[in-house]
Amino acid sequence: MLQKFFRLFRRKAKRIFDNIQNEQLKNNLLQAVPFWIGSFLTGVAAVFYAKIFEWGEKLLHFILKWNSWSIFIIAPAGFVISWWLVKKFAPYAKGSGIPQVMAAVDMANPRDRFKLKFLLSYKIVIIKVISSIVLVIGGGAVGREGPTIQIAGSIFRFVNQLLPKWWPKISIKNMIMTGAAAGLAAAFNTPMGGIVFAVEELAKIHLNYFKTALFTAVIIAGLTAQWLAGSYLYLGYPKTDGITLKVFFPVVVVAIICGILSSYLSVVMLRINKWKSRKLKTNSQNIIFLVFSALILASLAYFFSFEILGSGKGIMDRVLFTSDKSEEWFVPLFRMIGPALSFTSGGAGGIFAPALSAGASFGAFFSEIMHLQANETNVVILAGMVAFLTGITRAPFTSAILVLEMTDRHSLIFYLMLAGMASSLVSLINSRRSLYDSLKHLYIEELDQKTKKRKINLSDLNKKPE
Repeated sequence: MLQKFFRLFRRKAKRIFDNIQNEQLKNNLLQAVPFWIGSFLTGVAAVFYAKIFEWGEKLLHFILKWNSWSIFIIAPAGFVISWWLVKKFAPYAKGSGIPQVMAAVDMANPRDRFKLKFLLSYKIVIIKVISSIVLVIGGGAVGREGPTIQIAGSIFRFVNQLLPKWWPKISIKNMIMTGAAAGLAAAFNTPMGGIVFAVEELAKIHLNYFKTALFTAVIIAGLTAQWLAGSYLYLGYPKTDGITLKVFFPVVVVAIICGILSSYLSVVMLRINKWKSRKLKTNSQNIIFLVFSALILASLAYFFSFEILGSGKGIMDRVLFTSDKSEEWFVPLFRMIGPALSFTSGGAGGIFAPALSAGASFGAFFSEIMHLQANETNVVILAGMVAFLTGITRAPFTSAILVLEMTDRHSLIFYLMLAGMASSLVSLINSRRSLYDSLKHLYIEELDQKTKKRKINLSDLNKKPE
């Protein structure tokens, strides 16, 4: 059905563009249209995915209110089913999706382009959505933002594949990077964050080569998301007025702690993945590991706090927008254990939102120790969010701009940038590579091994980019 629509669109588009006499205008329009289409579809997909993901979290809370003991049933079931869906139908739909997009950008060349189908495809989109929803219903501490980026990359690749032969050549690498930026912008409603993410995390070439497409795609995806979901901030407007420079010290302290702990969390998750690849060779061994991991998370949630489940947005909303800004000592630690167990389960799910909530809980906990006022506490919480996300991504500017746009607190740009830079520096103590970068190289190596027997001939090199 969708392919028939695009065939009809291509025929009509050819007739329209054939009537345009100005060749420069025609070429510019032809170059821009695929980005516009991909951006619109990304905005639609991001909103519907967000709605389904929100429904999954609400369903989890409904089940737990009905019977809190049910967590010991739904957690193992959710972990196992989520893992099985990925393993059975789309192995590279696992985890966040950002490392897969980074790997796709690196492999978007004539020699490796055939490998993109493993990382970005319609099957990835379907399994990514279903697996992540199942995992979050089972209490997995995962988010939807990373998966949205892989979904957007898949959409842009699909649009690129459908271009007819007479269409001007468009770089698949630029389309994937633009799709990723549009996906992040639509997921968080943060257009500048999407642009900075593409430049800081994905782009290995000068921005001039695709800046127009990038800016346009982010705008269209963001406007589409706002058209469907309404104009909103991901978090809201926390009160931060009246702060003084004395908050400088708490911001730096929390940033350093979050940077060290989040980078250590990345190392732990990578080690768990390596241990699994070496030791867990059969499905039964994987299932035992998943059940054991799920029961650990279920036990921590049941006996301590159910706040450690899910994306953690509830924690961010509570500590930023209510008078209850205190946090128990175990919540920040368990907000690290939850993502570690969920992210390494093999199911689909991102770590953006869990990282932000972990940083928020650390910020709230240390603010109480330092006896800060409510407005100062909000600043330290936001700084903790930036710092913890930076320790995972090693992208301080992206992290700072994301939190800035989520809360519309432009007056805090200095403190947020300071937190990001401090975290970025101390995170090098544990590892020089980010979690995403390490996983990217792992996926590239896996695909090289998987496809090493394939022979590339001249016809492969000269064929139209997918």
